[in-house]
Amino acid sequence: MKKAHKVRVGISIGDLNGIGSEVILKTFADQRMLDFCTPVIFANNKLLSFYKKHFKMNINFQGVDDAQKIIDGKFNVVNIWKDNLKINFGEEDKFLGKFTLQSLEASTQALKNGDIDTLVTAPINKNVIQSDKFNFPGHTDYLAKHLGGGESLMFMISQNLKVGLLTDHVAVKEVSEVITPSLIEKKVNMISNSLKADFKVRKPKIAILGINPHSGDNGVIGKEDEEVLKPTIKKLQDKGNLVYGPYAADSFFGTKNYQNFDAVVAAYHDQGLIPFKTLSFGNGVNFTAGLEKVRTSPDHGTAYEIAGKGEADYTSFKEAVFASIEIFKNRKEYEKLTKNPLKKQNKKL
Repeated sequence: MKKAHKVRVGISIGDLNGIGSEVILKTFADQRMLDFCTPVIFANNKLLSFYKKHFKMNINFQGVDDAQKIIDGKFNVVNIWKDNLKINFGEEDKFLGKFTLQSLEASTQALKNGDIDTLVTAPINKNVIQSDKFNFPGHTDYLAKHLGGGESLMFMISQNLKVGLLTDHVAVKEVSEVITPSLIEKKVNMISNSLKADFKVRKPKIAILGINPHSGDNGVIGKEDEEVLKPTIKKLQDKGNLVYGPYAADSFFGTKNYQNFDAVVAAYHDQGLIPFKTLSFGNGVNFTAGLEKVRTSPDHGTAYEIAGKGEADYTSFKEAVFASIEIFKNRKEYEKLTKNPLKKQNKKL
């Protein structure tokens, strides 16, 4: 019987002038990481050698020319370009943005092909990567288009807190227009399904934060909570979901009410990410739920101000790697448990 390979964790290099290279190398400089997975970074040998020398790291990697030639148990570098690149840490560089995109495209394709099992994306600068091929506000929307699964969800996760967003990269003035009963149902169902399949939560208990201050104060401060949120929450409850709210966002986290739930649904980006990063920064992970494949990323950006200085904390990237491995394994187990349940019952009969 052929021995199953360790989980192959694909890694896109991110912004070449940011801290992505540093947190990647720091994570896998610890040889014990190879006990958990086979890392596969999509970039170029020469570039990785430059980073290795710059950060004075003792780390070995194996160059391969194709994702189908990945060597299990080694730190693989899939060579997807041959150019010699000039790195200027901390600077925006649209020319280098082309290579950031090449790494993302190649790793995404390898994920679709099954050459890698999961994808961890290092931070990008959305300004320098924009092109005809990448016309998205971020990774999440790009991957939703290319990896299938229909709608996707930005799901910020840590050991003690999980926050999903109804809207992510949407201007504040447009939030109330975007949030509809169908969107709420869709996102809550995605969170519920993810909690079951990806995190082994049998009966998810979910809190929903109000759209307006004090959840609208019964319509005094906006009518969206009364007219949109509350009826939809009631509808979800009638279908057997343990969904509660809307809760006033300003006190929800300070009172530690979030500890009573498996996940929290925020109406918009900052409503969810400010408390999440305050409580979990450095240990949090950005997980894209709803996709057919597993993708995670650290909860920080390119951090140009410290890029190249050797000061970057790699904890969040390391957590993103471990989260991708755990979610991949949990999902496989869930698929096995839920596959043909009637067939299993018939066997017992």
